[in-house]
Amino acid sequence: MEIVFDFSSSWYIVFFGFISSWAVLMLLRHKSFGKQEILEQVFIGVGGITTCILMELFAISTGLWVYPTGNWPVILWPTYFAGALFGYQLFRSIEIVLHRL
Repeated sequence: MEIVFDFSSSWYIVFFGFISSWAVLMLLRHKSFGKQEILEQVFIGVGGITTCILMELFAISTGLWVYPTGNWPVILWPTYFAGALFGYQLFRSIEIVLHRL
């Protein structure tokens, strides 16, 4: 298994899709956000990437899936982090909508 620094440009679309969706939801949900909100998002992001790393390591070590040589791009990890941040904003946005009903 290799970590690859040369990967398809499609990974940038996935990464920036998560980051931009996170930013849009964050801006729509808050007019201002404080230190507590930023700290929560950092913990969610770190927790999300830790979960994804553990999932990847378990799945690879048990043979659930296999990355062919040259197919474990390093952008996978920041994409997981951005996905966790987006997930946090999505759930918080849904929570706000449901409380208004």
